[in-house]
This record gives sequence, structure tokens and C-alpha cells, in this order.
Amino acid sequence: MGEAGERVRALLAAHLPGYQVESLTRLGAGLDNVAYDVNGDLIVRFGTGANADREARLLTTVGNLSPLPVPVPRFTDAGCLAYPKLPGVPLLDAAGVDGVPVAAALGGLLAALHAAPIERMAKLVETDDLPVDEWRREARETYASVSANVPSAYRRRVEAFLETPAPEDPRTLAFSHNDLGIEHVLVDPLTGEITGVIDWSDAAIVDPAYDFGLIHRDLGPVALDAALTAYGTAPEGLRVRALFYARCSVFEDLAYGLETSRERYVVKSLVALEWLFA
Repeated sequence: MGEAGERVRALLAAHLPGYQVESLTRLGAGLDNVAYDVNGDLIVRFGTGANADREARLLTTVGNLSPLPVPVPRFTDAGCLAYPKLPGVPLLDAAGVDGVPVAAALGGLLAALHAAPIERMAKLVETDDLPVDEWRREARETYASVSANVPSAYRRRVEAFLETPAPEDPRTLAFSHNDLGIEHVLVDPLTGEITGVIDWSDAAIVDPAYDFGLIHRDLGPVALDAALTAYGTAPEGLRVRALFYARCSVFEDLAYGLETSRERYVVKSLVALEWLFA
């Protein structure tokens, strides 16, 4: 690992005295950070100082709000953020797990997040309030790029949807994960129990319907019902907009799967067309 490995070891010695480093694996680098797996139970990530500190504050706050496990930071230091590696596998990779009880638990999570005071959370995250009609416009563009991969049986209904007026914009916004796809939900593959919700980098003040839309997109209508039941009283129009976001976002996931050769994204997107455009 060279210099980077020595830096990781030095930081761990300073912040977690007595912690023994037995294995150190570079996980890869993104546009803004590089991460390391330490001993299979700790993630140490380097990025910009301001972003790391802000994310640490966000994750600490979310950890106090969430009824489900989240990666609460162990320490930060000049652009370094360290947090536990949660157990489990992404639901995307957990074949055979029943998504309905998972969705119910996610509905409870969203109830807790959406109840957080906007004024408090706005100090930690941005507001993402793209007009609903812009979602439709972007979905049209994305669909045009992937339409050749959409089975012909669905194309007429997809194209009719993309020409239908969008729902009204939400009257209120809420703090939410803002990317609650099944790739970010960790589960025990044997029991189906949620072991963690990860990747809070897109968390924002948003339409509370959006994450419900991703639940519907990835897990289906029965799962959406379970999530909404667990959520409790939903704002007016939330279900309608959730269905809308589910339909728009499926093309984004399909495009991502095709561009990156990630077959699981392609398969799940094509499967979802059955309940999104039946």
C-alpha cells in the first residue's frame, strides 16, 4: 500500500489506539474520494476535508434518527472519514429474499427521516427540488437512448406515459435518503433482515414521494403498499408521484446498467417494466 497504507495505519493508531491492522485493501476511487477496507470491518475513506466533516455530521444525525443500521462514523481527520463496514449484501444481489417485509421496514425508515425538522437538516444537505415536469423531460431523453433495449410489448405504453402530463409538484418537501434503491439496502441473505442502509451521499431535502418511487421500481406494487402502510398518513398525491418517479427512474437504471455492463441493473429494470407499464 506504500504511503497511503502508512497514512491509514497512522490515523488508526491516533484515533483508535490498540486497533490492530491485519488486512488493508484498496476498494477503489471515485471522483472525490478513495476508500480502504481495514480488516473487513472498517472503511477508511479520503476526500476533501469539508465534505468528509459534513458527511460525518450527517451520518451521525441520521444514526440518531434511523430505526435501521447506518454507517455511523468512528472518526474524521483532515478529509478522512472512518466508519464501520456493515454486514450483509446488497438486496440487489440477494436472490430469493422477500422484498415486502424489507419494504415495510424502509417505510418505517422514511417515516423517521421525513419527520426530521427541515431547518435542522438543511444545515447538513442541499435541497433537490427539480420540478416534476423536468423529470418527465429527462425520462424522455433517457428512454430515447435505451429504447432499442426495451421489449416491443412495452414501448407503446411507455411512450404514452412520456406524453402524459406530469403530476403536480409536491406542496411540501422532506429530508430523505434520495437514492433508496435496492443496491443501497444491505440484508442478511439467509433471513432477509435489513443489516444496513448505505450511501447517503445524495441525501437531500426532496419530494417525500421520490424514495417510495424507488421502492416501487425495484420491489413492485405490493412492496409499495407495505412501505406506505408502515409509513402512516402520507401527504396528498404522494402515491401518484411515487408511481411517476418509479416509471421515470427505471430508464435511468437501465441506461446505467447498459453503459457499465452491470447485468443486474439491466435485468431488474426490464423485470420492473411488467408492473410499471402493465
